Amino acid sequence: MIARLPVLALLALTASPLAARESLGVYESWAAFKDASPARCYAIAKAQAKTAAPAYATVSLWPDRGVRGSVHLVLSREVADTGAKGARLRLAVGDKRFDLVAKGRNAWAADARGDAAIVAAMRSGTRMSVSGRGFTDRYTLAGAATAIDAATVGCAKR
Repeated sequence: MIARLPVLALLALTASPLAARESLGVYESWAAFKDASPARCYAIAKAQAKTAAPAYATVSLWPDRGVRGSVHLVLSREVADTGAKGARLRLAVGDKRFDLVAKGRNAWAADARGDAAIVAAMRSGTRMSVSGRGFTDRYTLAGAATAIDAATVGCAKR
């Protein structure tokens, strides 16, 4: 029960009402959910350590938009936009490194190819971190692959 408390806290952080959210399961440090409108399924985890502000990572599917495996991170700190000359923000999964695009407290892969590479690394990794100037948000990947699969199946049942 104690391990599930961070997942329950994540529910309070998301935008859509709880009544519209269906739990697809809790898988170690990750959970999977389905939102009815707009149709979306996602795997989600909270950063491990106590951070300046709540930080979490999601891998989402938006079937009506043709989006699958979209990586989104809410950072523990606000960062400068990572446009042409913006701040550097890096995601690490094992020995693989990925540059992210960021604005405020949000970060994403630059494109669908980046999303796919990050998700593939997450499926085989054990830890993930995102680092910017002066901070690092850390995640365990235990249960991530199963939660991503549960989200995929949840949206396939539409």
